Amino acid sequence: MDKFMQAALEEARTGLSEGGVPIGSVIVHDGKIIGRGRNRRVQKGSAILHGEMDALENAGRQPASVYRNCVLYTTLSPCPMCSGAIILYGIPHVIIGENRTFMGEEDVLRSRNVTVEVLQDEQCIGMMEEFIRQKPELWNEDIGV
Repeated sequence: MDKFMQAALEEARTGLSEGGVPIGSVIVHDGKIIGRGRNRRVQKGSAILHGEMDALENAGRQPASVYRNCVLYTTLSPCPMCSGAIILYGIPHVIIGENRTFMGEEDVLRSRNVTVEVLQDEQCIGMMEEFIRQKPELWNEDIGV
């Protein structure tokens, strides 16, 4: 696992330790993390703070030229909301830890010329499987079921 996916996984683990949904994300520009985040819907009582949204919020306002030269790493396949933000900001490359426990809008991203890589990382898969098993009601709320 490369250092950027490891950083996203660390964010996910932090979120889990805080009582939240274990999904983490980092945004990388020119080999540096410019934004990191985790799903903090539970912790902040938020309707929208998924991992990718939190990473974008923490990256802050950037010129379009910055976001258009970034790679977004996320431990789980991006949902429709997060995929929309990726498209809106023109992020051209997304690296996903896993999509076995949840398949997001990868086809939509690809249709908008976003390069999508899926790692099927066993750590990401195991963490989500355990979380879904232990807290199915919180998981279902997070994905809008």
